[in-house]
Amino acid sequence: MSNEQNINSEVILKVENLKQYFGTGKNVLKAVDGVSFEVHKGEVLGIVGESGCGKTTVGRTIIKLYNATDGNVYFKGRRIVAGTQTLQEELKKAKKEGNKEKIAQIRGEIAKAKHDQKYCDKDYMHETGTKESLVTKIQMIFQDPIASLNPRMTVREIISEGLTIRGIKDKEFINNKVYEVLDLVGLVPEHADRYPHEFSGGQRQRIGIARAIVMQPEIMIADEPISALDVSIQAQVINLLNDLRNKMNLTILFIAHDLSVVKYFSDRIAVMYFGRLVELASSDELFAHPMHPYTKSLLSAIPIPDPHYEKQRVRIIYDPAESHDYSKSKPTLQEVRPGHFVLCNNEEAKIYREE
Repeated sequence: MSNEQNINSEVILKVENLKQYFGTGKNVLKAVDGVSFEVHKGEVLGIVGESGCGKTTVGRTIIKLYNATDGNVYFKGRRIVAGTQTLQEELKKAKKEGNKEKIAQIRGEIAKAKHDQKYCDKDYMHETGTKESLVTKIQMIFQDPIASLNPRMTVREIISEGLTIRGIKDKEFINNKVYEVLDLVGLVPEHADRYPHEFSGGQRQRIGIARAIVMQPEIMIADEPISALDVSIQAQVINLLNDLRNKMNLTILFIAHDLSVVKYFSDRIAVMYFGRLVELASSDELFAHPMHPYTKSLLSAIPIPDPHYEKQRVRIIYDPAESHDYSKSKPTLQEVRPGHFVLCNNEEAKIYREE
């Protein structure tokens, strides 16, 4: 259910050539390999792709649960994530060449990247005169509503933990905040003194949402928040997120498998495959004019509740080796239609534009 009237042109989050590698040497796993996109204030950007494509890793790296290997993330114009792998490689090369001027320049860039990442909160608080951390303005809803809640803490303790860490000690203020967000997510004050095991899956996910919104975030990263829930409960949680989006003017990064849900909820959709962004367009545009072969493959897998159609539906199989020839020209993310980006080389881009 896109709400394009709530979106403005302000870029609140900018992800620039983000890389997240695990392991070393020959055993390196490129979980995220050069992903770039922008999120505008007030929009829902859906990220889709098969399991293991790097969707969740993108979200966790943005919120600094992982240290980025390379690339940058800017939130409200400030660099909150800075990977230095490319700079380190350039430094080694400059040392071999004995280029002292370049060595000093690169060292300065590395030092600035480390400073930006380490002190972004302190600098923000100093300039704005507030005690609020910049990074706490981004909150995350986790996929598993059971594993993400501490079984030894009451709902009150779980929701108020962020406020306590922030330094708030007024118990009455904390209790009022807890009751307020419980009401917002469809729970009652009596639930505050219960433990997570006393709730259903849908109620646990609501507690997770309450824990996130109590910090009054500007961006919510929803990491497959409905995949562990029953279909009827999925609709309730999606409608809840949509209501909260409108009430709190939230910007949401919505990570999911279910393309039908993503189409319903997102303004724009980014498609990921093996750690890379292969297509990015508005929700309507992507479903009406999919261009990348992998996107076409994903869309062909969506089941439709029509037995006659299902008998005739043909799955499109995506084979990168057959679909692309990148031996001469490597692919980049190119704008082939206004606002429609596809990972392709120049030859493919020409074909896509003609289509």
